[in-house]
Amino acid sequence: MAEKACVKRLQKEYRSLCKEPVSHVTARPSPTDILEWHYVLEGSEGTPFSGGYYYGKIKFPPDYPYKPPGITMITPNGRFMTQKKICLSMSDFHPESWNPMWSVSSILTGLLSFMMDTSPTTGSVTTTDIEKQRLAKSSLAFNCKNPTFRKIFPEYMEKHEKLSNQSTNNDDELSPRLPNKENSQNPSLLEKRARNQEEKQGRNEEEDEEGVNNNKNPRRRQQEERRKKQSVPTWVLVLLFSVFGIVMALPLLQL
Repeated sequence: MAEKACVKRLQKEYRSLCKEPVSHVTARPSPTDILEWHYVLEGSEGTPFSGGYYYGKIKFPPDYPYKPPGITMITPNGRFMTQKKICLSMSDFHPESWNPMWSVSSILTGLLSFMMDTSPTTGSVTTTDIEKQRLAKSSLAFNCKNPTFRKIFPEYMEKHEKLSNQSTNNDDELSPRLPNKENSQNPSLLEKRARNQEEKQGRNEEEDEEGVNNNKNPRRRQQEERRKKQSVPTWVLVLLFSVFGIVMALPLLQL
């Protein structure tokens, strides 16, 4: 059970954080327990943690601010172990160095600063920058799977949905168009259609060419038709010459 002085102090600090937010830090008490606070640290630009969102908890003792809180991190980050208390001068690992003047904002600012450092401590781990960057990219998606995180930090859920939609749209723009399903399953059908199209186009071109030639030479066409009408078949000429020969030969036959 929190002491009355502790509750007043934490309520005052929450009002102060709402009025004057701290850069890269978001912190709120649990709706059911003011001694349990939840925080999100945003990775600083120019560090392997850039673009990361690191979710964790602060557990205050009932006689805070006269005793220090315990601090844990939930999001995999490459710097601290998850679900294990972190050793800091502002945590319950070192009650002898605790200063009652320190507040939630100063605790989390100190945690963020120490996170950017490489000094070993209880609860810390050693990883490469590449691993830290990989964890930073997946941190928000990891947090959004946590029901408590979703409840206390709804604005980060909206941010995650927005980033996911942007990523999907970019992937759609960069991805090549897929071939038609019917054509991909029936390549012979595609070839047959192409051949039919070529043949049809060839016939159309021949008809167009013939029509163009006829339109360009109307006089020539009329002359050809006239010659066809005036020309006499050869067999008619042969018959005429034969009859003429017989007529001319009749007087000679009578002599």
